[in-house]
Amino acid sequence: MTPAERYRFDPGTQATLEHLSVPFAVYQFLDKRVVTLVLSDGFLRLFGYEDRAQAYDDMDHDMYKDTHPDDVARIANEAYRYATEGGRYEVLYRTKTKDSTDYRIIHAYGEHVFTDTGVRLAHVWYSDEGIYNGKTGQEGIELNESLNNALHGNSLVKASQYDFLTGLPSMSYFFELAQQGKERTLEKGGTPVLMYLDFIGMRFFNAKYGFAEGDKLLQSFAKVLSKLYGNEHCCRFSADHFAVYTETAGLEEKLRQAIDECREINDGKTLPVHIGVYVSQNEKIHASVALDRAKLACSMLKGRYESAVQYYSREMSRAADNKQYIIENIDRAVEEKWIQVYLQPIVRSVNGQTCDVEALARWIDPDKGFLSPADFIPALEDAGLIWKLDLCMVDQVLESIQTQLADGFTVIPHSVNLSRVDFNACDIVEEIRKRVDAAGVPRDRITIEITESAIGSDPGFMKEQVERFRKYGFPVWMDDFGSGYSSLNVLQS
Repeated sequence: MTPAERYRFDPGTQATLEHLSVPFAVYQFLDKRVVTLVLSDGFLRLFGYEDRAQAYDDMDHDMYKDTHPDDVARIANEAYRYATEGGRYEVLYRTKTKDSTDYRIIHAYGEHVFTDTGVRLAHVWYSDEGIYNGKTGQEGIELNESLNNALHGNSLVKASQYDFLTGLPSMSYFFELAQQGKERTLEKGGTPVLMYLDFIGMRFFNAKYGFAEGDKLLQSFAKVLSKLYGNEHCCRFSADHFAVYTETAGLEEKLRQAIDECREINDGKTLPVHIGVYVSQNEKIHASVALDRAKLACSMLKGRYESAVQYYSREMSRAADNKQYIIENIDRAVEEKWIQVYLQPIVRSVNGQTCDVEALARWIDPDKGFLSPADFIPALEDAGLIWKLDLCMVDQVLESIQTQLADGFTVIPHSVNLSRVDFNACDIVEEIRKRVDAAGVPRDRITIEITESAIGSDPGFMKEQVERFRKYGFPVWMDDFGSGYSSLNVLQS
């Protein structure tokens, strides 16, 4: 027998152990996780199970679902220490049983036993120490004071393998479990899946309801994930971000169920959740890389305030690489003139004469060739760097006008486009005024174009900036009017 195999008792021994009247269980640490081999009749009675199959399923997939939230990480971490380091196992914790709404104090203790074939198994015994009421002294008749103090003393132990809030595996432990899970899934012919889950609006939720209610939401969602995928298949990655490893079998149904249940948890005080899904594509990549791809897919849902699922595609990685390249090379592109001005004439329909030219940015990269404005403009806006591009356009337009003036040509106005982000990054009005005046170009030769969406995002602030431009003598146009919801009153203002 290889160490990777699940140990199996012969049928007679299995039946004998299962019919013990004492609360007893046998576990094996296999593929980085604890698996359940035996649950006795006494165990089933203690924890209120009538169905042995359900008890086995719960212990293998959601062992701590009825445990007090403050105790989950502590006892899970102690179980991991016991499984990996050996020694004696002894914990006190609070749990609910199937036939009671009260928490009861459970005392669990165990030791390792080796089989004839050298397989190490954990034998664990459980005892019921009574109802937990959180009181001490004379008020705590059902729970003696020393036991209560010991319980709370143990609760102060910091967890390292499990998240203190949700009881889910920590990030580092999760990656170990996910890597083993991926290999098991591939061995049986399945397709591994990693998912990244992110609540939308957590900061505002905490501001509205308080951090304690936010913690309750995270704990409730962790229980949903544990129920659907198993506790050891999930992780609170950070803050309000979760991760899950699973496989494609039943994937769509469980995703729908997770979203549906998320709407009902925490007494309806909840948030939408975005889910990025990475389906293994037979690549030999680590679980952490697969999760990065799931996270990238999740980021594609940005801006949608509703629960949604997005699957990863290779095109997303190419787009992300391009975006990073643009952000990292904008300064070099400006300095080495990879960004060039293309002029588009604006013709008056009444006489067919060109009355203005619009300056359009084109990025001609020495390595990547022609980059579409649809790629580099949103990337620079997201990074707050679009002002570098727009001021580069102003500088090149001024150089062109200076040449025309020097050669005696009649100079028609040149329009330049500004982003709403420009006004946050710097005093864009003053930056343009200084450049135009330094170049000796008449201010009325530079037309400022601002999109309807930029103005609509903060009409009061943008009206002030438009008035500043006009005060300095710059014509201002609204671009793309009609693409949004601005009224004619906004245009006139």
